[in-house]
Amino acid sequence: MTDARDAAEAPQPAETGDTRRAGKKDSHSRADRTELSPMEPDAASALVDRVVDNVEEVIVGKHDAVEHVLVTLLARGHLLVEDVPGVGKTTLAKAVSRSVDASFKRVQFTPDLLPSDVTGVNVFNQKTDEFDFRPGPVFANVVLGDEINRAPPKTQSALLEAMEERQVTTDGVTRELPDPFCVIATQNDVEPGRTYELPVAEVDRFTKKIRLGYPGVEEEATILDRTVGDHPVDAVEPVATVGEVRRARRTVSAVEVTEPVRTYVARLAEHTRREAALGVSPRGSLALLRTAQVRAVLDDRDYVIPDDVQAEAPTVLPHRIRTDSGARTGEDVVSGALERVPVE
Repeated sequence: MTDARDAAEAPQPAETGDTRRAGKKDSHSRADRTELSPMEPDAASALVDRVVDNVEEVIVGKHDAVEHVLVTLLARGHLLVEDVPGVGKTTLAKAVSRSVDASFKRVQFTPDLLPSDVTGVNVFNQKTDEFDFRPGPVFANVVLGDEINRAPPKTQSALLEAMEERQVTTDGVTRELPDPFCVIATQNDVEPGRTYELPVAEVDRFTKKIRLGYPGVEEEATILDRTVGDHPVDAVEPVATVGEVRRARRTVSAVEVTEPVRTYVARLAEHTRREAALGVSPRGSLALLRTAQVRAVLDDRDYVIPDDVQAEAPTVLPHRIRTDSGARTGEDVVSGALERVPVE
């Protein structure tokens, strides 16, 4: 099967200086963007259930977390996972990508990592006497940025264009990224003296932020039983295709969002701006609506209701909020907004 993995890993054509100066868009992934008909909502919901069940063969006791990944993927977004090391963040990303037969790349963020190590670099080819582009790991359907806050802001900023515009520009040439494209970044929160704070512009590009947490005793015993030999993630087989994910995304995009629901989301965002030093941005409001559309599809509906918005707000909005007081968190502000802003 030819899919985005081929496009991500295939050698890129040589480019001349004139081409680079022209800022010409590369079309290596054009085949990935073939228009496909949307699924029915119940078929898209069944797709998500199928993938979640498959991933849960590897990830034990984290149904909600697995669902958050799929919601983020169908909402055309990116996911930030903040937690202690060793709770399965990397395994989760691998299991999801393998379940949908998507290409997967991992970037270990370190203090000496360069932006070109993420996006790619032009290398002089002595045989052709021209520069060839060698794509970086960002050219994949699912990109795992492991411990992203260990790299300095300059390197983290290499992801800004990719996450927002699904493209990478190097030396004046813009190249489209595979479709779908999803960044799953992990953040180390136990060594603050050895990490960098993520730029606000980068944090705002993450659709959701979640924590996995430690497993319970019985869950951990099950994990140990499954992984004491070969790791089960190596045996994960696809239960969906990249094409089906694209079709499900089109289904989500077609879900109706009425004016009262749009106004409700805007009023929630406006409430956070009044209650915090930095409130939810319009990008955050859009992320909330898109995830609410996915939530509607999971309930076999083609329209959003306020319950969908309220279900998604706790993982979509808090990380975008900065408060004046350390005693009050973004979660507190969002909780207050959901309690006080009426549904009209």
